[in-house]
Amino acid sequence: MEKKLRKSIQEKEVQMAKLMKHADKSSFCADLYNKIVLEKAILKKELDELDKNVFAENIKRLMPRKKVYISDYFKE
Repeated sequence: MEKKLRKSIQEKEVQMAKLMKHADKSSFCADLYNKIVLEKAILKKELDELDKNVFAENIKRLMPRKKVYISDYFKE
């Protein structure tokens, strides 16, 4: 899955490089370029989600945190 996402991101970069030349000349190319940028951002976010350790994130969320009060800042 990770290799597939990385390959898709590389393909989007190639498409963006080709469209960059024509984005100034045509509104259609500019719109297509913007669409590809969004698709690439979505793919990168999915890749980041794969890298996260879901189990560790759930444990961190369930662990109680020490509360910090304003008076704690004024203690010596």
